[in-house]
Amino acid sequence: MFENRRGREARREILRLLDVNHDGTLSNAEKLAARIAIYGHSWGASETVTLARALGKEGIPVLLTVQVDSISKPGENDESIPANVAQAVNFYQRRGLVHGRSHIRAADASSTQILGNFQLDYKSRTVNCEGYPWYARAFMRPHIEIESDPNLWRQVESLIRSRLHLSVPDSSKFPAARQVPDKNDERRKAGA
Repeated sequence: MFENRRGREARREILRLLDVNHDGTLSNAEKLAARIAIYGHSWGASETVTLARALGKEGIPVLLTVQVDSISKPGENDESIPANVAQAVNFYQRRGLVHGRSHIRAADASSTQILGNFQLDYKSRTVNCEGYPWYARAFMRPHIEIESDPNLWRQVESLIRSRLHLSVPDSSKFPAARQVPDKNDERRKAGA
């Protein structure tokens, strides 16, 4: 795991891990054998998309990106998911001073499937945020609740495991989240 400010290190480590024969160069076979899922919260979610985009420039596919309350870092575009990503999902909340992006879209809908933009609400259900500074609990509580929500992270784990074809622990299908319809999808279905 890498913090959002260590995206270049994460990329280097991925390239090192993919180089199975340790010759310092990635073959097409090594690239195509990649089984990569990237996730993050806040600026880490923004970095998720940036890292996927950097891997795309190297010709490396990404199976899944997961953005949790994504806050766009300066100079980054966390809305448009690059074509090397097979599937992407976005979880967000709308309350408080800091709230994440409500909508992600595929740069190329023929290459990337957006699994959904799921809104979570912590108004009626609080999450333990002990350990955070008082000012974070006072001014950014919903943003840190989504980060601290064990139900959400179980869902993220289930998504990642299913895409990587690892055994999936028993979980339900996004019970605390509701999908927000994509108006563009509705227009496309209507032939507009």
